[in-house]
Amino acid sequence: MNKRLFLSALLAGVLGAQSAPTVFSQETNLKASGADQAPVDAQTQARVERAAIAFLRQSQAADGSFSSQAGPGVTGLVAASLLAVGVPVEDPMVGKSIDYLLKTKRDNGGLYAEGSRHANYETCLAMLALSKANSDGKYNPILAGAQKFVKGEQWDEGEGISSKDPAFGGAGYGSKSRPDLSNTAFFIEALRTTGVPENDPALQRALAFVSRCQNLESPANDTPFAGKLNDGGFYYTPAAGGDSMAGKDEATGGLRSYASMTYAGLKSMLYAGVSPEDYRVKAAMKFLSKNYSVTNNPGMGAAGLYYYLQTMSKALAIVGNETFESEKGKHSWKADVLEQLSKTQKVDGSWTNPEPRWMEGDPNLVTAYALMTLAHLKGN
Repeated sequence: MNKRLFLSALLAGVLGAQSAPTVFSQETNLKASGADQAPVDAQTQARVERAAIAFLRQSQAADGSFSSQAGPGVTGLVAASLLAVGVPVEDPMVGKSIDYLLKTKRDNGGLYAEGSRHANYETCLAMLALSKANSDGKYNPILAGAQKFVKGEQWDEGEGISSKDPAFGGAGYGSKSRPDLSNTAFFIEALRTTGVPENDPALQRALAFVSRCQNLESPANDTPFAGKLNDGGFYYTPAAGGDSMAGKDEATGGLRSYASMTYAGLKSMLYAGVSPEDYRVKAAMKFLSKNYSVTNNPGMGAAGLYYYLQTMSKALAIVGNETFESEKGKHSWKADVLEQLSKTQKVDGSWTNPEPRWMEGDPNLVTAYALMTLAHLKGN
């Protein structure tokens, strides 16, 4: 990996009631990375985006939702992805989806379906959408309430656990579900995107959890799994005895790393202020350099491919290099990702994963992942 990669300055400042929230930006480091430029075919990207947007227009329900049977989370992700690729907030499709999300606001500040078991997850996705629609600051009070709610959902002393507990600092689907790296990554991104500074105690608690999800023997990781595999990759959760969706290594008893969680861990560490020169970041990049792919989710095969692509593209956009250097050579990762999305897009403009695990058989969800990926190729 080019040693000149660096993280752009994170814009600080807690969300205030009278000012628009600070938004994390990659513009500076994308321009200053110094890596070889490998231009993405802008015409291909525009064509793919147009087809995807057209699909979502005909897929939206009358109430503004997408796949509402799964709760409002898909609508939050769709709205965020549309805004990320440049669909204006004044667009009726975006406006209806935002109105739908606003109707999920609860008295406790959360944005989730009544009786939901996924309150943290749904609120974080709604925060991502509302932050992108908030150029005039009108959603500041709602976002401030949502910040307070998700912080309350974090596993910490409020749940009766100490900082030594592997669950400490993590976020799950809801307060009664065990914390995991995927939900914690959304939690961190939602807080940073809505203006919470990297040194906020909630983000530093979350960083402690993220560090414990890494297969790395280090001062930041006191779990029994830390040194069993020691490959620098990340897995799903160290909480409640630990679990990896890639399974357990029979020889060592370690929890296997896989790429989607490693990119989730990488971007979460960077959002929380960890330096690109930190040993944890370097170990993660070493794992990823051994496992570069845009056609599968290394360690998981086809499962979670589109979640993986959007997480990969987000993390690498934050890192800032136009190229990715793996053990097999230098890759124009943006061009590779665009080619993969172009090849797998359906005639109607949507995407689905033939491996439907984690709802990737839902074209609304997967198309939102794909659009978010395309936005990250432009640094959005």
